[in-house]
Amino acid sequence: MRASSRFVAGLALAGAFLTGVDAAIQTVTRNGRYLYTADGNRFYIKGVAYQEQGAVVASASNTFLEPSTFIDPLANGTACTRDLPYLQQLGVNAIRAYSVNSSLNHDSCMQTFSNAGIYTIIDLSLPGNGSMDRDAPSWTTNLLDLYIETINVFSKYNNVLAYNVGNEVVIAANGTAAATFVKAAARDVKAYLNSINSGALVGYASIDADATWLDPLANYLSCDPSGSNSGAAAIDLFGLNNYEWCGNSTFEASYAGVEGQFAGYNVAAYFSEFGCITSPPRLWTEVGALLSSEMSPVWSGGVAFSYFPAASAQGQFGMVTISPDGSTVTTSSDFTNLQSQYAAASPPNSPSQSAAGTASYPSCPQQNSTWLASNTLPPTPNLAACQCLENNLSCQFTPSTSNYTAIVGSLLDYACSLIGQSGGSCSAISSNGTTGQYGAVSECDPTIMLSYVMSDYYIATGANAQSCSFGGNGTVNSKAPSSATAANSAASSCLASASGTSVPTLPAGAPSPSGSSSSSGGGSGSSHSAASIVFADARTLMGMGVLVAAGIASGLWTIA
Repeated sequence: MRASSRFVAGLALAGAFLTGVDAAIQTVTRNGRYLYTADGNRFYIKGVAYQEQGAVVASASNTFLEPSTFIDPLANGTACTRDLPYLQQLGVNAIRAYSVNSSLNHDSCMQTFSNAGIYTIIDLSLPGNGSMDRDAPSWTTNLLDLYIETINVFSKYNNVLAYNVGNEVVIAANGTAAATFVKAAARDVKAYLNSINSGALVGYASIDADATWLDPLANYLSCDPSGSNSGAAAIDLFGLNNYEWCGNSTFEASYAGVEGQFAGYNVAAYFSEFGCITSPPRLWTEVGALLSSEMSPVWSGGVAFSYFPAASAQGQFGMVTISPDGSTVTTSSDFTNLQSQYAAASPPNSPSQSAAGTASYPSCPQQNSTWLASNTLPPTPNLAACQCLENNLSCQFTPSTSNYTAIVGSLLDYACSLIGQSGGSCSAISSNGTTGQYGAVSECDPTIMLSYVMSDYYIATGANAQSCSFGGNGTVNSKAPSSATAANSAASSCLASASGTSVPTLPAGAPSPSGSSSSSGGGSGSSHSAASIVFADARTLMGMGVLVAAGIASGLWTIA
């Protein structure tokens, strides 16, 4: 990768786990590519994935066996208290939670783990509709709200080490354009964290892959697209889900390559997952390499996968089994082997914090046949603009069913096909991470996108009420402009501020980090709570060939 560079981030994090249960939580700072505790010692993540697996439906479109539901691991105080002695036996100082519910109470679990010196690394996405779809990525008001409401809920706890803005969003060279949306999410999440004086790290967890696009992905997420050596749009912590070490392997056979790949990386990095399952029971001998002087110049530890049983395309993971009544934990050989390896690990306390220096943020990688991401990022989603637009749309989406996520995609397909047949396009709602062009409405909730294209068709057909029905799912907005010219003017006025970047704000009515309610109804936040937010599955948007074919048009209303 690129030449070594370091930066003192001054991140006020939850603290470091030392060796004993009673160790005090310390502040942790990122100095360039390394993490340090307040007393100046190097900090290494000795973690375990901590999330019971939700429902998994195997299908041709779910080759990774990703769950469609989730169980919040930090909302059950009884379970956390049950598991704490076992996590302490493992010797972990961090757990990774893949999905949490911001509407639930997490006080008991977070306090329990904080008292034991255990950090949390929290993924902000949720299964299915609550994540950035790798096949049809976007960065919209509903995802931004979900992310910052989760951060808001967890901001009062002193043991949040990092928030991940994505997990394996990019999985192939032909999907690298999705990185533009991941980077935009990192930029906006970082801005929000700064606005509430939180020092939590902003991270991303990547699939292990061919260096031809993994290297530029890592570099892209930590680069400065403005060329001004700013870290505003850069992640702080790059995670690699690495399963190269199987059985009783060696550093040379399994890790020498990846160590060389990341030799000059400019921000902190760790293995966000590790633990090959091909030859059970797992020996976990990779721990001795990962937490050694051979790998400490690049890596700051890792997260073993998984504490709970978890099925995957690779096999059956898990270190413990829980009794049907949830009261008893039974450990396996995987557990005892990892316990022994973590206990034996003694990574070097170097370089010293004073020698770590500062980091620079290099320019971003250029596009080529295996790297498609533009250096022009999507704007910060702007709720005020989207709500203004929605209020002025002539035809509004009023679903006939409460389960409207199931119909938004198909209705978008249908409406865009009608517009395409009339010679227009749906380019205003499309995003293109390769060209760096983003439609004026592409940052809005998909339901607003649908109202937009329904209104476009409605006006194009002479404001015929039947043209707004869409099977009983649309209603004419009597207060909206009735002519194409007036509609275009109103839309232009609403969306005038929907470009560039801004500091996200909490949705109206959401509790502020200090505990009081937010009265803000504008800015980049949304009026929907993260707990109840529902939006279209981006996979259903893939059928809109008219969107892709049309590209980005400069006009908002393409049919007069």
